[in-house]
Amino acid sequence: METARDGLLEGEDGRPRCFWHGNLPDYTHYHDTEWGRPVANDQRLFEKICLEGFQSGLSWLTILRKRENFRNAFAGFDFDKVARFDDGDIARLLGDAGIVRHRGKIVSTINNAARAIEMRDEFGSLAAYFWSHEPDAASRPARLDHATLIANPTTETSKRLSKDLKKRGWTFVGPTTVYAFMQAMGLVNDHIEGCCMRDEVERERAAFARPA
Repeated sequence: METARDGLLEGEDGRPRCFWHGNLPDYTHYHDTEWGRPVANDQRLFEKICLEGFQSGLSWLTILRKRENFRNAFAGFDFDKVARFDDGDIARLLGDAGIVRHRGKIVSTINNAARAIEMRDEFGSLAAYFWSHEPDAASRPARLDHATLIANPTTETSKRLSKDLKKRGWTFVGPTTVYAFMQAMGLVNDHIEGCCMRDEVERERAAFARPA
């Protein structure tokens, strides 16, 4: 089925969705049930920002289809455990065909786990830190259409957040990676106008208790 010029793709159920799910069942499920819905769980936030780093240069669908393998390989993304990974773990991960075997990204995940512990100690939780960077509503587009979404792979907020994370010692957290993280974890609602999930996600965001 062709993607309409407005960036919407009709699903097999006849409902319009953001074009990128491609009517693939696992991708459509991710679009409908996860993407853009607000998350305050530290482990999920850590998992997502690390997986976005692994996604760099690849497609998110590739990572999504390997996500359970990543979870098994990285102790469920429990950052207290990941921070204790050593050279033996790096060798194990480099031999794991179920994940992306990129030494730099593996080492980055272990480093970022240690930085996550520091962040939790400082802010009380990763969630409190990340949600303190939620963009002000006035800075968001008045209407989020396909052209606006495609033209803005980063934002001023994602650039600031990326810069602050790097200053804190995080790696593989460029502004495009950080914005993809923000989109997925609900810090913004980037389901485009006309997507059947946009209003539902916006209601969920409105009801969400932002972590202090």
